[in-house]
Parts: sequence; structure tokens; C-alpha cells
Amino acid sequence: MNSSIDQIEKRQIEKPQVEERADPLQRDESATSPSAPLRPTPHAIPGMTHGWLSRLRSYFILNTLIWFYTLAMGVIALPGGMFDRTGRRLHWFSRTWSWLIMKTILSPVKVTGLDKIDLSKPHVYAVNHASALDIPVLYVNLPFQFRIVFKKELLAYPIVGWQLRRSGQVCIDQQKPTNSIAAIRSAVKSLKAGMPLVIFPEGGRTPDGDIKPFLPGAFFLAIKAQVDIVPVALVGTYELLPMNTYHIKCRPLEMRAGEPISTAGMTMRDMEAVSEKVWKAMEDLYYPK
Repeated sequence: MNSSIDQIEKRQIEKPQVEERADPLQRDESATSPSAPLRPTPHAIPGMTHGWLSRLRSYFILNTLIWFYTLAMGVIALPGGMFDRTGRRLHWFSRTWSWLIMKTILSPVKVTGLDKIDLSKPHVYAVNHASALDIPVLYVNLPFQFRIVFKKELLAYPIVGWQLRRSGQVCIDQQKPTNSIAAIRSAVKSLKAGMPLVIFPEGGRTPDGDIKPFLPGAFFLAIKAQVDIVPVALVGTYELLPMNTYHIKCRPLEMRAGEPISTAGMTMRDMEAVSEKVWKAMEDLYYPK
């Protein structure tokens, strides 16, 4: 028989997930509609073009090296990961893998706002998700250990899935959210113990470069652990590598961190209000002034 705590957490998780399953369908329809007008990406650099030479470099050099790094670092990390219950050693491997990728793709990152945050405290870092290369950008430029909330579907990927499972990341089953209660409890415990958490509140990558509405329940963990939320805008990663392509378009990037947003004294009833506040802060960071 489930405890009362289990039942409360199930209601808190299941309620937003009903909306979550409908929301992606709405996003996809608008993004792929033939009548939808084409518009410039939010951070396109005027005059910068990427022709067939850029494609050849990406397909035959950059992508090949990235897959090599992934395979090599994954195999090297296997022995150590078997005895790394905390994930701290595997975090070093992930950061090294990311460093190799960022050096390869020739896309320097300018970091702003992070110096104004007390990094000694655990925060939930809410990050917009525009590219498969968002993860390497975060690992290289966040100067501390952290864990990532990810979808269960990623466990199916060879090496990557194993690395996620062994390195202490937080797996959420969006199809059966009640299966994630143990992972959520563990994440809350880790947050309270001082381990920062990275979440992608949009629930997936944006298909057009714009920030999408946040999933209901995205800030459940922050409120549960009573920790501040730091909005982080990754600028240029959509233009670097959008969805459904392997063409990496080398370019300068930015990582902009905003002011922490407190959840002190908040309850699950405040989830929608804090979500709107974080979304507005991220929009202000992301879009050109």
C-alpha cells in the first residue's frame, strides 16, 4: 500500500503531466504548419553564411570527431563508473568530453551574470533548450558539479544512456510520471545536501529558436527543496545546430545567467506563478534588446 506521501506526490506529478502530453502536439503543429510564415532566427549574425564548405567540414570532420570523443570517453569511463556511486568522477569525464567538443566546433562562449550568483549554494538552473550541443556548453561553462533532469527516452542511446544512468542524473518518465517518485525524492535530497540541478523547463528542444512555454510542474523540485531558481539563457546554440540536422554552423555563443528567483515559503500552489516569473526572466535574457 502506498504511503500518504506517495499519494500526495503522485497527485502533484500526475496533474501537470496531463497538460504536458497535450502541449508538445500543439507546439509541433504550429512549428510544422505549411502556412506558418518563415522568420529569421532570433540570433542570426548578419552577413554570416554557411555554404557547402561548411557542410563538408561539419559532416566529415566535426561530426566524426564528436562521435569519436563520445565513444572513446564512454569506454574510458566504464571502469571508473562502476565504482562511482556519487557520479563525481563521471562528471569529470562528461566535462572533458564537452571540452573536446567545444574546442572542436570553434564556437567560443561568452559567460555573463554567473559572477553575481553565490555558487556555494545549491540552485536549480533553468536553461532554454535549443540544440543537442547545449549540454557541452553547460558542462564547460558551469564551474561546479551539477546533475541534469532528463527524459527516460535518452536511456535508449548507447553509451550516453549508460553514462546518464551511472552518473547520478535525474531520470523522469513523462509517460508514467508516478514511476519517477523515487528519482524525484533523491533529487530533492541531493539539492538539500548542496548538489545543484539543471533543468530544461520547455521539456524538449525548440523547433524554431524561440523559447516555448514551460511545462507545468517544471519547478516542482525547486519548490520542494526550497532553493532559488537561476534562469540561464543559451544564446546562439539554435543557430549553431538546430533540430533535424547534422550541419554544425560554427559561431560565437553566449551563456547569460539571470538573478536568482527565490522559492522560500512557496508551495505547489505557487508553481504556475513562479514558472511565469522564470519564463519572463529567461525571455529578457534571451531576446535581443
